[in-house]
Amino acid sequence: MNDTWAIILDFSLLSLLMVIAAILKARIPFLRKLIVPTSMIAGFLGLMLGSEILGWISFDVDLLGNLVYHLMGIGFIALSLKERNVQSSPAIMNSGMLIVSTYLIQGLVGFGLLLLLGISLYPELFPGVGLLLPLGFGQGPGQAYSIGTQWEKLGLEGGGNLGLTIAGIGFIWATVVGIILMNFLVRGGKFKQEFARPNKENQLLLEKMEPDEIPLSDAIDKLTYQIALIGTIYLVTYLTLFGVEKILTPLGTYGVTLAQLLIGFHFIIGSLYAVLFRMILNKWQAAGFTLEHSPNNHLLQRISGFSFDYMIAASISAISIYALGEYLVPILLLTTAGGVITIGFLLWIVPRVFPEDRLTNVLGFYGMLTGTISTGLALVKAVDPKFQSNTTENLVTGSASAILFGFVLLLILNIPVVGFIQNEPIMYVYTFFILLVYFLLLLALLLYRTRMKAG
Repeated sequence: MNDTWAIILDFSLLSLLMVIAAILKARIPFLRKLIVPTSMIAGFLGLMLGSEILGWISFDVDLLGNLVYHLMGIGFIALSLKERNVQSSPAIMNSGMLIVSTYLIQGLVGFGLLLLLGISLYPELFPGVGLLLPLGFGQGPGQAYSIGTQWEKLGLEGGGNLGLTIAGIGFIWATVVGIILMNFLVRGGKFKQEFARPNKENQLLLEKMEPDEIPLSDAIDKLTYQIALIGTIYLVTYLTLFGVEKILTPLGTYGVTLAQLLIGFHFIIGSLYAVLFRMILNKWQAAGFTLEHSPNNHLLQRISGFSFDYMIAASISAISIYALGEYLVPILLLTTAGGVITIGFLLWIVPRVFPEDRLTNVLGFYGMLTGTISTGLALVKAVDPKFQSNTTENLVTGSASAILFGFVLLLILNIPVVGFIQNEPIMYVYTFFILLVYFLLLLALLLYRTRMKAG
């Protein structure tokens, strides 16, 4: 019976924690004022009540990890299926470059710090752990766990747990430190908010509800159809990864590690398939084809929200403090350095790239690049409750264009793992300098585009 009920029991426990967290956030004044997702509160409740601390509830950690991995893919496919009427503008590309530039400087700091610690105090420490910093801070627990788990299969002990821990600490930086940063900037006066588009709500956040959103008499429920679409695209994603693994594995160490890395980036592949499907569907509709059913923005948003909420709660609940062992001090140093450099870099670069709405853009990008897009929007909402600024558009469209610039980072992540497997430390040096060169090139291009726009 335990095997039969394992996944349902863990899901039910997460659901109970979510309900308790929602009640606490609504009833406790301190939590009500705190800019923190309910799912994050649920996750820390799960960590506190779990076997690591109080031992009141027991989760299957491996099952939670798999849940995090797959909810990541489902959530991104749902978001990518949504129809968006976003006009092309320089801000879209600039936002993407800003996001990836921050990933790169986080990677440089994390990888460089771990290299120094490996040379001095922790000779057995794999420097590649430092690259989990931009994954955990910049892309969230799903991605950090996914890549960390694939590295476990290549010999890095506890990689998945390290990724979850870094992402969990990132949420603390996004919320607790984010509130401190927000108050500091608001009171300082330098970042006084003057909306570039007064009295204009951001249309990206508005979803139109149809009168018959979920018809009772239809042959298939609209929600069922959205889930069926997501499931079909996820199946195509799985078949792609299966085929790629079969092709790359015979190519040697680099092929094996690249295959495992691509499996960790399953959500990007799923997103690309979803975008392709949406483009084909739009072409058909423009040509006059009528469809009985089509992707529904409102329901897709709800599905992605559900996926990310449970993913965050599960990821924090699955953190194993004791399993960190000797990694605890390096991880604390890593995340502290990462948080400080992220604040400093964004305070310097954002006003140059987005001279309008500087306050909201600094807070939005900071919240997203230490937590998730939801924590970024939460910080924006605190100073811009009507979303009059251009920040929400920059976050949403920038996340899409960041995939283009982030693909190079995906390839770079493979290099230190090959060095780890083949015992070639020189590969670590190559990794650091490739990260540095790409960062400088991307930053130079971003500043050049910014100056051209200003001129």
